[in-house]
Amino acid sequence: MMASSLRSCHAFASPASSISRHKRHSEPLLISRASSVVALPPTLTDVPNRELSTPHSGYHFEGSKRRFFEGWYFRLTLPEEKTSFAFIYTIEDPAFTGCLSDFDRREYGPRFPGTGAQIMEGENNFLFQYSQETRNFWANRHELALGNTFVAHPGQIPPKDEVSSQEFQASVEQGYQVSSVWHQGFLCDDGRLSNTQTMKSVKWQYSTKPVFGWGDTISKQKATAGWLAALPVFEPHWQICMAGGLSTGWVEWGDKRHEFKDAPSYVEKNWGGSFPKKWFWAQCNSFDKSPGFISLTIGGGQRFLPLTRSYEEVALVGVHYNGKFYEFAPWKGPVEWEISPWGYWHVKAQNALYEVEVIGTTDDSGTPILCPTENGMAPRCRDTFYGDLKLELWERTSTGARGRPVLSVTSNMAALEVGGGPWDSTWRHRSESGRIAKMLLGLPIDVASLYKWFPSRMPPGL
Repeated sequence: MMASSLRSCHAFASPASSISRHKRHSEPLLISRASSVVALPPTLTDVPNRELSTPHSGYHFEGSKRRFFEGWYFRLTLPEEKTSFAFIYTIEDPAFTGCLSDFDRREYGPRFPGTGAQIMEGENNFLFQYSQETRNFWANRHELALGNTFVAHPGQIPPKDEVSSQEFQASVEQGYQVSSVWHQGFLCDDGRLSNTQTMKSVKWQYSTKPVFGWGDTISKQKATAGWLAALPVFEPHWQICMAGGLSTGWVEWGDKRHEFKDAPSYVEKNWGGSFPKKWFWAQCNSFDKSPGFISLTIGGGQRFLPLTRSYEEVALVGVHYNGKFYEFAPWKGPVEWEISPWGYWHVKAQNALYEVEVIGTTDDSGTPILCPTENGMAPRCRDTFYGDLKLELWERTSTGARGRPVLSVTSNMAALEVGGGPWDSTWRHRSESGRIAKMLLGLPIDVASLYKWFPSRMPPGL
């Protein structure tokens, strides 16, 4: 593992201390008085819109000492400034903390306990803070809510649950807390990645109004990988928790302050015992001359099947537009892709009623991102926020041909990613489930409702 020292850096100062590098803000106003943008934190009695809450929003760790990770990705897009922020949080092997003892190493094998926060902004701007101390990390078992204290104020106890904005600032010097409706924190780069252009600090507070979960807005939200995601049938698991939301607040990235109102935002997560062997991904919710709020997510990879000890190649496309969810997955119809090692993403897919095609390109060199591996966190993927992307969606006729156009939009603010490997050549594949798999995955099973009468037995995460 890399060195664990932290730079000396202070923020969220205690009431008796002064704030020199950052602007002082009076409570409860969370940004300067001169600004027209105010981020009002929810009270602790506020709860997310349950109609838009997805399955698997909670923390899936069940307490075992097997290899385990869970990671969350929060994207904030600022179209007027042509930039984006990604807040990426991870927890690894939380059954342990600090350095493993000789006994634990012999008993359980390699483990890499730790929790980290990566912040990516714009082009090649990056911040990373990490600790092997996992006991100051917390997450809600059944709701999207988590946080970590890297450094507490002297004499303060790190929070073990979501607290008010004021209580967080009084107790946490470096750390974060986030839910589906509120996000705040202060982090300092700890100097681990000497070969990467890093920012010394970032501070933020913003509220979010969820607009899309993963499904039609008037329907019960879906598990991204279907109801089988509740079973240990593949690794890792993946869930889009909020395909689209509107966020209001501010981010101080180094010495620059970004203020925003109703900025597009997005949330997803992964969990399990291993990351995909190889994968690609794309996401966009800011389109040029858009006819409405649109959110696009694409993901594909080689995932592990524990029951057969083999890998399968799968991908899906999800489009949210005008309250409707257009889902394209192998159990709905064919998904085809052509992905170069870097610079070109081409995916097309069909279901019974619609057809979609997405082409993404970039000349940006991309930013390395750390991912869980069998040897702990390592830079195994590359991201950009400056992808050029075209999304086209059509109805299908009774003969299966392309019919009436539903959407044809473009963006130069798409997030594009490739990860894992090897990436020696262009990856081309067509994925479609067999008849039995389609039948099983198509069953309208609501796993969480099965525990309605036995809530105490509900597995973590649901």
